[in-house]
Amino acid sequence: MKFVIDTDAQSFAAEGVSPLPLYSTEGFRALSELWVKVGWNQKYTYTFSWLGRPIIQLPEDLLRIQEVIHRVRPDVIVETGVAHGGSLVFYASLFKAMESGRRVIGVDIEIRPHNREAIEAHPLSPLIELVEGGSTDPATVARVRAAIRPGDKVLVVLDSAHDRRHVRRELDAYHSLVTPGSYIVATDGVMSGVADVPRGKPGWKKDNPSEAAADFARDHPEFELAQPPWDFNESELRDNVTHWPGAWLRRKD
Repeated sequence: MKFVIDTDAQSFAAEGVSPLPLYSTEGFRALSELWVKVGWNQKYTYTFSWLGRPIIQLPEDLLRIQEVIHRVRPDVIVETGVAHGGSLVFYASLFKAMESGRRVIGVDIEIRPHNREAIEAHPLSPLIELVEGGSTDPATVARVRAAIRPGDKVLVVLDSAHDRRHVRRELDAYHSLVTPGSYIVATDGVMSGVADVPRGKPGWKKDNPSEAAADFARDHPEFELAQPPWDFNESELRDNVTHWPGAWLRRKD
């Protein structure tokens, strides 16, 4: 498909599609959707690190979850999917900067020895606990639960396997840990929007975390599925540029 930007006419269009105003919220949205597709296909998120550890996240998503963490002030963040540990270090650094928060718990079915060694050697490691095991295994969930103290405020981020069935099982396993006013986040629903790019798969249109989150919300009225409000906004924009569409499940107060 050919895309054309006509700066004289101040419009943007894909071939065969009616043009959109270039300098408008609609133009920003269309260009952002294209940028996300190309960036995802080119593995753009595989170019970032946080305090020395690869993080593999879209920077905007990190800034947005930072806003939520600052507002919610969780005592514990649980993340399924450890990879290189960059996200764990990111959350621990926020706790350190805010002088708030007690523990970041990372869960993975396999924590590779070189990643474990690097995480445990990191200056922020006293704030990080690693739990190795299948994220939905009852024994693993029990270990996570045992690390949470009575009265802790808890936020959960799901970033392990991203097929709809697995994410739903994780939502069922971990949602009871989430405290009122906090969130469980089913990341990487971007799969639905990149199913048609070379690195995508057609089945991702329906087999993705966003669909699992929507299923869960229908079955759990104590949670609401909604993008968290931005703490600051002097623009006309309202929607995130994100790899996490339809991700945010807030437990009602």
